[in-house]
Amino acid sequence: MKRFIKATLVIGVALISACNAKEETKKESTVFQVTSPVQTDTLVLKEYVAQIQSINHIELRSQERGYLQKIFVDEGQFVKKGQMMFQIMPTLYQAEMQKAKAELNFAEIEYNNTKSLADNNIVSPNELALSKAKLNKAKAELALAQTHLDFTEIKAPFDGIMDRFHTRLGSLIDEGELLTTLSDNSKMWVYFNVPEAEYLNYIQKAKSSSAVKLQLQMANKAIFDQVGVVETIEADFNNETGNIAFRATFPNPKRILRHGETGNVLMPVPFKNAILIPQKASFEVLDKKYVFVLDKNNIIHSKQITVEAEMPHLYVVSEGLNSGDKILLDGLRKVKNGDKISYQFADPKKVFAELHELHAE
Repeated sequence: MKRFIKATLVIGVALISACNAKEETKKESTVFQVTSPVQTDTLVLKEYVAQIQSINHIELRSQERGYLQKIFVDEGQFVKKGQMMFQIMPTLYQAEMQKAKAELNFAEIEYNNTKSLADNNIVSPNELALSKAKLNKAKAELALAQTHLDFTEIKAPFDGIMDRFHTRLGSLIDEGELLTTLSDNSKMWVYFNVPEAEYLNYIQKAKSSSAVKLQLQMANKAIFDQVGVVETIEADFNNETGNIAFRATFPNPKRILRHGETGNVLMPVPFKNAILIPQKASFEVLDKKYVFVLDKNNIIHSKQITVEAEMPHLYVVSEGLNSGDKILLDGLRKVKNGDKISYQFADPKKVFAELHELHAE
């Protein structure tokens, strides 16, 4: 019985050894592609979620109480500065102005008569001064009546695009009631939040170079046809998020962008002597990125890398690799740490060119 067990163990060990030898032979017979990182100066587009606002976006409200008598414009219409938009029924204010004109006329006649008497020393200077004060008061009341009448005509304070109506023709509106909003979309303010480390990098580079040109990716993923520049940065960081708000200005000559839109700001960030690798040459373990590096004996070893930036199909690696390293390009799931492999070296320039063509498609 003991001889039988011993023979069985020997056969089992032999079978395992045979399987391992067969597996090693299979891995060595498979030719894997290997390449090297590329070290070069490059430009990475950092992406930030953005809110788009008009440079001037205001509410138009009634300054007088009354019935909305006329609407001269339509929702979504482009209006010019000074163009009539709304008319509040002016009858009451016209009557008040006519009354004020009549009182001014009376005050002028009274003043002229008093002045004539004062010139002939018939009335005292104090009486002339009182008549003059009445005249000035009448002029002020006429100016006030004229102002109230002018308030019944609501005109565009600047060129812009109207929003929807908040009241309808014939409605009784109160003083201060919202009629519509008006947006000046000739230029747009684009707000986006930047982490502290990236803010410091931007400030240091901005002092030594010209203004950074930004791109705007709209909600449909298309790139807006105008470039923008950062014009201002908020004073304080948000303690909860660790970010600070940037404001960029984009020209909007075709009025494509509207107030309230969203998008992504693409900010170019230059990297000197950056180490670039294909994204497909890496794998993740517990949210950390690794690559397989080939040693001089053709044995692969997993190595953790730090990715500083991401590009289409490429990673910018800040730690973990040198330009002379050989990294496994494909078949990452077919091997494990410590395997000896057969490989074919792929020219990095050719590999990167193929990835560029793939991205272009």
